Amino acid sequence: MLVTLSVIAGLLFVSAFFSGSETALTAASKPVMHQLEQKGESRATTVNRLHARKERLLGAILLGNNLVNILASALATSLMIATFGEPGVAYATITMTLLILVFAEILPKTYAFKHANRVALIIAPAVNLVVMVLTPLTAAVNALVAALLKLAGIDYRAAEAFAASDEELRGAIELHDGDDSSIQHERAMLRSVLDLGEVQVGEIMVHRTNLTAIDTDLPVAEVVSGILDSPYTRMPLWREDPDNVIGVLHAKSLLRELRTRDGNLDGLDVTALAAEPWFVPEQTLLLDQLEAFRARREHFALVVDEYGSLMGVVTLEDILEEIVGDIDDEHDHTVTGVQQNADGNYTVNGTVTIRDLNREFEWGLPDEAAATIAGLVLHESRRIPEVGQSFMFHSFRFDIIRREQHKITQIRITPPPDWAERTASRDK
Repeated sequence: MLVTLSVIAGLLFVSAFFSGSETALTAASKPVMHQLEQKGESRATTVNRLHARKERLLGAILLGNNLVNILASALATSLMIATFGEPGVAYATITMTLLILVFAEILPKTYAFKHANRVALIIAPAVNLVVMVLTPLTAAVNALVAALLKLAGIDYRAAEAFAASDEELRGAIELHDGDDSSIQHERAMLRSVLDLGEVQVGEIMVHRTNLTAIDTDLPVAEVVSGILDSPYTRMPLWREDPDNVIGVLHAKSLLRELRTRDGNLDGLDVTALAAEPWFVPEQTLLLDQLEAFRARREHFALVVDEYGSLMGVVTLEDILEEIVGDIDDEHDHTVTGVQQNADGNYTVNGTVTIRDLNREFEWGLPDEAAATIAGLVLHESRRIPEVGQSFMFHSFRFDIIRREQHKITQIRITPPPDWAERTASRDK
């Protein structure tokens, strides 16, 4: 009897090992393990290898756990029957259920969950050995399961079942909760990084109506003054038609040429100093454009539509601002475009982008159909509104304050009451 009890106790310990291993290895932080592997931690490498073949890992753990639990229960039943006769079956069932539940399931899994990273590193070598030994058997079981599911018309793809999705990552970002301004900024940055593969350059470019460009047919003195007086270092040059951009002049190139000439403008040809213009479609995704900027080692591109007409410009700084927010330097003009009023609403210029408002105030206004707030009002109202008209879209109120010809230039936006209450509680 003593030997049997010792074997049962040993099997319960092994069962606890399997249960804790399953929890620790599935709950261990992948970023932490990756970082430890980069630092040369061999056990973290083992954990990452087990994660990569999670179906093998879980199959081996489940197989081993069931084997030891069934064996422990069979031994306990045999012992109880020999001791108490037929009632021993009931005694064995109750006793083993309690022992397995408490000591082989709840206790090890609770501890492993609370110390997942540390436990995963400790048990990884042993679990890896178990997986290697049981792989042939688990492979056969998986093949049988796949065949049975296929007969039932269910597509069995273990790899896809465990694949991480973009939505999972976005959900993790939203779990980074809190109303502190620094946390909000972190959430906005993380969302923006994921959006780089979805947002087009046409949504963040400087529109041609706000574009500063130089007519090369002007006198040289006016051209030079225009470039040097501009807050921008790169200036598009056009001839005859603003759509006919013939080059992009860097202010440093002009200054170097002026130093060479000792300031003499006679015979200066600014077009000879300009670089070839680089045109990109407005449908280009920000992630692709960022890679193109890096590959070409350029910071400036002209955006054209499907007909080849100039739509605006996009710069490397524009893309970086999509991630970190506005970057102002000593030469930037301070134009916020948004003014918060005492009664809780906002006066917003029509050219302010929806993405900037969402990032700043976490409003969640849709930006798929329009890039600017004026464009959103036009899209939702299906008309060119008059001054004084009001609209309710997406729980927000939009009052048209100013319009120039067919262009909405200023809007008063009133957020929903629950948003105002949340903001008030955050500022306390």
